[in-house]
Amino acid sequence: MQLKPQDFVVALKLVAWGEQRWTYARLAQELGLSASEAHACVRRGVQAGLLVDAALLAPPSEPPPGVQEAAAVYRVRSRSRRALSDQASGAGNPVRVHTRNLAEFAVYGAKYAFPAEKLPMAVGVPTSHSAPAFAGVFAPGSDDWVWPHPHGTARGHGLEPLHASVPFAAMQDPKLYEMLALFDALRVGRARERGMALKRLPVLIYPETPQQEPGRQYG
Repeated sequence: MQLKPQDFVVALKLVAWGEQRWTYARLAQELGLSASEAHACVRRGVQAGLLVDAALLAPPSEPPPGVQEAAAVYRVRSRSRRALSDQASGAGNPVRVHTRNLAEFAVYGAKYAFPAEKLPMAVGVPTSHSAPAFAGVFAPGSDDWVWPHPHGTARGHGLEPLHASVPFAAMQDPKLYEMLALFDALRVGRARERGMALKRLPVLIYPETPQQEPGRQYG
């Protein structure tokens, strides 16, 4: 199994949604994916440990009186099928984000798994420290970064998005946009921008992230 960039995007989207219920159809629509792609992304996310099968988190139901309980492995499979059926009708979610694992991967692994592909100057959607979430934090300048897009509003150095649908998906969801821009800051930002992303991104994903030691540098 090889994790794909869109799997990371899907996991961040689930972080942005928090505890709200969702369906694969909605996930696919808001990320510009097909339903089968959304299913595949979630499956690989579970295999990689970035997502967790919700059936494994639910407490086992008590067996009826007089009936011997089956082995745990069979209970899990049965609950997993039922969870998927319930989710299709909007009754619940089949997976949850393993926020600690995802935060660790976002900061220490993803930039190596999905290295930045720099492109020529272009008009597009601002990313990295140029994104709207960081207005007033960093002054605009010649080192602005954009995802090339025909409906873009800014000009800067082009950066290939994690997936072709990222500019569309980011413009629909401010929290997803912020996390994707922070991730790009880790990949292409200068020392100050990377430092901000190292502090801010893991906390957005996993609020219990320990504070980084003063003076300690990564990346």
